Amino acid sequence: MSVRQILEEKGREVVTLRPEATLEEAIQILAGRKIGAIVLVDAQGAVAGIVSERDIVRVLGTSGVASISQSVRDVMTMAVTTCTESTSINEAMELMTHGRFRHLPVCEEDKLVGIISIGDVVKRRIEEVEREANEMREYIAAG
Repeated sequence: MSVRQILEEKGREVVTLRPEATLEEAIQILAGRKIGAIVLVDAQGAVAGIVSERDIVRVLGTSGVASISQSVRDVMTMAVTTCTESTSINEAMELMTHGRFRHLPVCEEDKLVGIISIGDVVKRRIEEVEREANEMREYIAAG
């Protein structure tokens, strides 16, 4: 199974902001949309960074509530790991586990086409394992 299949099932909508937005704007979007991360895009629509709940909690914990007026650019992760639609579920899981992040933007030819979360990956992996187990049971029962 590939990332393409996840996107076909869950959709390709990605919540984005410009890096110039404030942390307050990002917080309102995260809370209002009940999501864990926002992809930040430049004027051409290319991925410029990502900001997650963890990033915001970290800055609030060190700088206090006054920090919500600062730019998302100041706290975003700039070195964003991405994948393509052809990336396998196992490869995506490995990227997320190794990088210790929960959201993986999906790009094709430097254009953002979707985003997957560790929850999406785990759900599909569990479905795959259950399907394989059922096939094994059917094979054994037929023998």
